[in-house]
Amino acid sequence: MNAAHRQDLSDAPLVAGDVARGVCRLLFHQDLMSMCEVPLGNGRRADVVALGPDGGVTLVEIKVSIADLRGDLKWPEYLDYCDRYFWAVPAGFRIDDLEQDCFLPARTGIIVADRYGAAIIREAAVNPLNASRRKTEQLRFARHAARRLLGVRDPGFEGLL
Repeated sequence: MNAAHRQDLSDAPLVAGDVARGVCRLLFHQDLMSMCEVPLGNGRRADVVALGPDGGVTLVEIKVSIADLRGDLKWPEYLDYCDRYFWAVPAGFRIDDLEQDCFLPARTGIIVADRYGAAIIREAAVNPLNASRRKTEQLRFARHAARRLLGVRDPGFEGLL
């Protein structure tokens, strides 16, 4: 790949996958093991879920546009499935929108990410799950991860479809 092509790629707008990559790298460096596109007990799908060494559940919702942020009315349904909740946005995103009361700034954190890493701009408040919900979500996470690994090991296995 020539230098001009690399420059074109670095100037391309970030998509949710790029932000997820940076977020997962940040979480890894915090000893939080993460997975993208994780189903929750209410039928919703979280962009990123991470488990800490203490079993804590962190959920990250990725937004790459203001329209996506303002149009998402389902995100409060995720709060009952995590101890900490973060918004993750690309650099240049107007984070002042996330300071509005409707986005619960006292409870939600903000992460700014690119393809290679991320930084926590505002820490999320900890709202501990009850023990039963925590165990259920930990098992859901583990089983989903194992299913994905089986798919990697045996991509043609028809039971995964």
